[in-house]
Amino acid sequence: MNTSKKNASYKEAITEIEEILKQLENNELDVDELSEKVKRVSHLVTLCKEKLHHTEQEIDKILKEMDNNYN
Repeated sequence: MNTSKKNASYKEAITEIEEILKQLENNELDVDELSEKVKRVSHLVTLCKEKLHHTEQEIDKILKEMDNNYN
């Protein structure tokens, strides 16, 4: 799986990270691939962090709106 598009889903990104980690754990990557895979994981982790942060902001907004509606 290669979630190269910027708007890959969180689940797709996590799945790809897990696949790369499995390859690392099983010594399936050679030295030539290692650097590229580490860069890829770094990108995917950043993507996941952004999605989590955005989701947290949306939830906070919804909760504030709910609170305002009940006061």
